[in-house]
Amino acid sequence: MSRSGELSSTSPSASMQPSAAAPAPAPASDWATLARLLPYLWQYKWRVVFALAFMVAAKVANVGVPLLLKSLVDAMSIKPGDVTAVLVVPVSLLMAYGLLRLSTSLFTELRELVFAKATQGAARSIALQTFEHLHALSLRFHLERQTGGMTRDIERGVRGIESLISYSLYSIVPTLVEVALVLSILAVKFDAWFAWITLCALAVYIVFTVTVTEWRTQFRKQANEFDSAAHTRAIDSLLNYETVKYFNNEGFEARRYDESLERLRIARLKSQTTLSILNTGQQLIIAIALVAMLWRATQGVVAGTMTLGDLVMVNAFMIQLYIPLNFLGVIYREIKQSLTDLEKMFSLMEREREVADAPDAQPLDATRGSAVRFEHVDFAYEASRPILHDVSFEIPEGRTVAVVGPSGSGKSTLARLMFRFYDIQQGRITIGGQDIRSVTQGSVRAAIGIVPQDTVLFNDTVAYNIGYGKPGATRQEIEQAAGAARIHGFISSTPKGYETMVGERGLKLSGGEKQRVAIARTLLKDPAVLIFDEATSALDSANERAIQAELRDAARNKTTLVIAHRLSTVVDAHEILVLDVGRIVERGTHDELLALDGRYAQMWRVQKNGTGSSSTGSPAHPISSGVVPQ
Repeated sequence: MSRSGELSSTSPSASMQPSAAAPAPAPASDWATLARLLPYLWQYKWRVVFALAFMVAAKVANVGVPLLLKSLVDAMSIKPGDVTAVLVVPVSLLMAYGLLRLSTSLFTELRELVFAKATQGAARSIALQTFEHLHALSLRFHLERQTGGMTRDIERGVRGIESLISYSLYSIVPTLVEVALVLSILAVKFDAWFAWITLCALAVYIVFTVTVTEWRTQFRKQANEFDSAAHTRAIDSLLNYETVKYFNNEGFEARRYDESLERLRIARLKSQTTLSILNTGQQLIIAIALVAMLWRATQGVVAGTMTLGDLVMVNAFMIQLYIPLNFLGVIYREIKQSLTDLEKMFSLMEREREVADAPDAQPLDATRGSAVRFEHVDFAYEASRPILHDVSFEIPEGRTVAVVGPSGSGKSTLARLMFRFYDIQQGRITIGGQDIRSVTQGSVRAAIGIVPQDTVLFNDTVAYNIGYGKPGATRQEIEQAAGAARIHGFISSTPKGYETMVGERGLKLSGGEKQRVAIARTLLKDPAVLIFDEATSALDSANERAIQAELRDAARNKTTLVIAHRLSTVVDAHEILVLDVGRIVERGTHDELLALDGRYAQMWRVQKNGTGSSSTGSPAHPISSGVVPQ
């Protein structure tokens, strides 16, 4: 099939009309995002309770420091020559002062120690669920996604969990507790003016901070968007390294990347400028409030209603309150950003699965055989461009059916539908008489093995990539599969053997070597149903002939679908289907189709008269071997 012909469209759902791409969920409110996070944290509810208790204890100790400082200052107002007071009272107060300081730090560290497991556990659970959900989404989603941007969203989301918990539980909540304690002390020990000045300053400070931060958020969002765009562009360019080199476009790619970086720079400059405005306004409010409080306290000292220790205590309280408030703008911005990042990751988890198991789906019953049937199947990636029209055929158990036809006729779509990457609009597909929509997707895919035309490998060792067909396979099994795929000798000749790294997407291997690795891992999987989609297209004639014998053995007694361009490799198929514009226009054995003198016979004559031995030679091996054309 032509990738441009079939994959340029989007995929359907299982309804009568192909569905549009599943829309991205609408942005959730901050409270909704928090509500989604809480269940993950509540799994560690006792740790949450203990962390909150330690946090309150830390703040109580912190508030006690200015009270002791007041007593210490007042205790220094003693009569000259009173040796006992100098030795006993200040020393005991100093010891208590030091213990309170130590208690503040101790309870703070205990809070972080107790809650660390909850934070990391929640981050791990959400990241894992997101990863699993992404694997459960349709092929269309992964064809349309931007890998760099999506991975960046997940990375930010996981980091956002830690930042959100850190800033809220370790900064906002403790500050609120401390404010409540300080206001209570000021209102009880002194007149209400101290509490009112503090309250008014806090109200103005918070309103100003929230307003300016909300205004600044747009610049942070722009910076994040440009950062994701730059990251996506860099990843895409590096993944297509060879294409860039083929067309000598390093300068072009650098300019495109620099355009994204320039937009990112401008957005970050705006963010930094507005941050300076925010910090200046905050300091002005704090300075006015401190002057008002100290003026009031100084009047009290002059009037004799307050001691010098009271003045020191009020000043200490204000410093303790406003130091964390200095960072309120940053904290609020980071919390908003963390919520935004977390919401983006949650939105990935909320993407609907276009292909989902039925609620009562059971595993595929392998005892019922592996015969494959397409019954009046209609399919389209989008309504405006149907791909398959009333396609019906059967691959009896242990038999081989080949599908041939021009590019874009829908051949590889058959393989994708068998794997249930998409759901059909009409008809049904069965394996062993079981509709694949009524059984679990995992069991269907476990029963099918495919050697694709375009092989993509993991950036890991050769052994890992072959063993991927059967997780947990022994080295002996891996080497046997490699031997059957005629690649064991090549692997053994390399310095690191099976521990050789194949590189990103397998780029360290040639096309033929990658395809033989793909064949080896499919042979290792040993499924009941085999699909060969141009399985030997990257092999030279000598290696193709050698490997066809192994494929013949692998396909013996297995239900096999072969997708082919080279007709000379499918002449001994039990049945050959000629697909054209999504319809089966001819079917039969090789001899029957030649006698029909139709489309297949025309294609045969064209290939037989073409140049090159690969398309004109006699059949290398029977198609029952599962061999596909080059």
